[in-house]
Amino acid sequence: MNDDGARPGSEDAPSRTPNTQGTRRTRRAWVHPAPGLAVTHSRLDHTASVILTREESSGAVSALVVDPCWAPEELDALAADVRAWGLDVVAGFSTHAHYDHVLWHPELGDVPRWASPGAARLARTHAEDNRAGLRAAVAGWTTELLDLAGAVRAFPTVDHLRDWAEVIVHDAHSTGHAALWLSKPQVLIAGDMLSDIEIPMFAETGAQAYLDGLQTLRPYADAAQVLIPGHGAITDQGARRWAADQRYVEDLLAGRESADPRLDTESNRGHHAHNLAALG
Repeated sequence: MNDDGARPGSEDAPSRTPNTQGTRRTRRAWVHPAPGLAVTHSRLDHTASVILTREESSGAVSALVVDPCWAPEELDALAADVRAWGLDVVAGFSTHAHYDHVLWHPELGDVPRWASPGAARLARTHAEDNRAGLRAAVAGWTTELLDLAGAVRAFPTVDHLRDWAEVIVHDAHSTGHAALWLSKPQVLIAGDMLSDIEIPMFAETGAQAYLDGLQTLRPYADAAQVLIPGHGAITDQGARRWAADQRYVEDLLAGRESADPRLDTESNRGHHAHNLAALG
């Protein structure tokens, strides 16, 4: 795998889940970049939903669902796949408090949905704004889905999810943004950082907070065999993605015109304008 795209897709269930392999057709396209890991992307902003699975001593397969997204029919399909695979969802995780990352589906279960303390606080504060944003972005929301949006709780310590992953908290992009690091397969679930299709967005928390967040992520990006950004392609080129984000922010702080190829898109030019405005 290189930095030009994701691994080939698959419609089978997550690997290393003995009771779910091979026979059932699924409702969303899934890729399996590492054992016990399944990723699907939304048609909206190529946003990643990630499912971590593990087999328990009882034979059940537990699952942690990270950033399920995005359109209502996609959430329906994701939940249907999880049900068809027989996964026991034990928790959810939101990498940050933006409305496309704090979603849930009732069929995923009434389980704890974790976020960092900063992100959980922000999700509560902006709950109505987030719901309004969802309604404006795409049709089809039910009251039940909107009620579930943003209903995350703060984990007590960063070690709370240590059985699943190391939680890496910083304030780049959004207050309390968190990434997940799976050390054994060397997988970094990066949230809205290190994307090939989105430039760094620092208007919310500031350029210095973004640089600090990048420094926090650097050793993980360098070591990652698999990097899963919140938007865009899965890659094994974590150091390259990190360097691109660092270079973009440094250019703006130095007053240089950025040559970042991601600025070719209208949406990123808009984000770029917000970044420049934030610098004053």
